[in-house]
Amino acid sequence: MARVVESDTVPGGSDVQQLSLDSIRESLIRQEDTIVFSLIERAKFPLNSPAFEDSSSLTEFFVREIETIQAKVGRYENPEENPFFLDTIPHSVFPTHKYPQALSRRIHYGKFVAEIKFRDSPHDYEPAIRSKDTEALMKLLTFEKVEEMVKKRVEKKAETFGQEVKCVSGGDESEKKKYKVDPYLVSRIYGEWLIPLTKDVEVEYLLRRLD
Repeated sequence: MARVVESDTVPGGSDVQQLSLDSIRESLIRQEDTIVFSLIERAKFPLNSPAFEDSSSLTEFFVREIETIQAKVGRYENPEENPFFLDTIPHSVFPTHKYPQALSRRIHYGKFVAEIKFRDSPHDYEPAIRSKDTEALMKLLTFEKVEEMVKKRVEKKAETFGQEVKCVSGGDESEKKKYKVDPYLVSRIYGEWLIPLTKDVEVEYLLRRLD
């Protein structure tokens, strides 16, 4: 389950009062590059189905162990960094360090997005928060046109970054383009996983906003 962290620090280390939708949007767009490149790199390796189908799989063990080590050196002291498996996270034994965890970082930016949306229209959000109406909050947070724009943008980035470039003799460019990872798949990952999980974080954050 996604983890929500309450903090007075916003992306870039600024005070929470300086939070703006433009700064959040710019950061999310930059993160798209990292995520798309990461998916392209991952596509180099064949799928190990058993590792992904079993909840007690090697993949889960590997991620848990990595997160445990990174937690000890202070990674999750940074409000932009959040583990997937919160239940196994130990306390830091070293000063804070920053490590890339593109997917988790993107998902947990939902708490910053939710904060700015709440500030823009508190009178719309407060009744739903007080009544713990998660469905109403999800409707308020959902902007389908923006989501479609994001999906199209990351698909285009995947086409640009992931195209296999080959030298063609005689100027023949009729050969069908090939990609290291299917651009449409990247769009689906955003539409079916990253965006929904980000909104889950937004809802969880707002449910605690008036506490």
